[in-house]
Amino acid sequence: AFQLLLQKTNTTMLKIGVLGAGHLGKIHIKLIQQIAEYSLVGFFDPNPETQKAVAQEFGITAYTSAEELIEAADVVDIVTPTIYHYECAVKALKSGKHIFIEKPITNTLEEARNLMHLSHEANVKIQVGHVERFNPAYVAAIPFFAQPMFIECHRLAEFNPRGTDVSVVLDLMIHDIDIILNIVNSPVKKISASGCAVVSDSPDITNARIEFDNGCVANLTASRISLKNMRKTRFFQKDAYITIDFLEKKTSIFQLNELKGEADPLSLVIDLGKDKGKKEITFSLPDVKDTNAIKEELTTFAHAIINNHDPVVTIQDGYEALNVAQQIIDKLKVTASLIS
Repeated sequence: AFQLLLQKTNTTMLKIGVLGAGHLGKIHIKLIQQIAEYSLVGFFDPNPETQKAVAQEFGITAYTSAEELIEAADVVDIVTPTIYHYECAVKALKSGKHIFIEKPITNTLEEARNLMHLSHEANVKIQVGHVERFNPAYVAAIPFFAQPMFIECHRLAEFNPRGTDVSVVLDLMIHDIDIILNIVNSPVKKISASGCAVVSDSPDITNARIEFDNGCVANLTASRISLKNMRKTRFFQKDAYITIDFLEKKTSIFQLNELKGEADPLSLVIDLGKDKGKKEITFSLPDVKDTNAIKEELTTFAHAIINNHDPVVTIQDGYEALNVAQQIIDKLKVTASLIS
């Protein structure tokens, strides 16, 4: 759907300011400087050393407060630690500014609900940074989805202390939760989960099972203590198997079709038995464009504002992903209490 938002817009430039100039914040600053629809007014970070270094590195203005930056911008890009998302977003909304806010949308569901209420009153656009929606491998797979009934996700990462302020569910698994909720058009029926803390105070490895009313089941594994990085998801549906490698940006499609005439010499033919005929398994590699997902999400947000479209990842999407993630975390707490 978001390809439509990439159509050429008018020459309007939106003044944008970045709140938070840590690792991800600096990536946002660098990419915003490459997007024609934005005029970067500057950034704010509470760390004086970071302020000085980033201002010098990118040649931009370091504001002395969040309020000052918000006042100077049309759009506020919130790339702070999650615990500050709500506070920053409320300040921006009360000033009537459009907001791009990194995932997870807020630290609690109550905060997310409050933001939704405030956003309706402010009549502004809000997009949540579920960046995998813009991963070119996922975009290439979208035309092939037809009600998947079993989904398997593995999101494994090497240990990095930078993400341990939150559970691995909010740090990593929430990416796959958002993708699954976007694909499976059915209410969640049941959630179960298990996991454990290994090197931090919150779970570092987690497995969750999400069951939907339509019968679809999703099995998710997330770890931040693996020896190698992996971000793979497999979708199984009637007559098709789709695999997406979010890390390598590759998509593979296996399809089962009625065999008519001679089979392709490179395909596999299955004889289904008497009176059931034969089927042919074909394999294809859809064209995956060489795009930067973060740049894409920031660009489409500008287009949503300029052309008055809904953002690709709405505040409701952000809330729903956080809701499922929080249910998984609650299940983990129950499991932990039983073990102790």
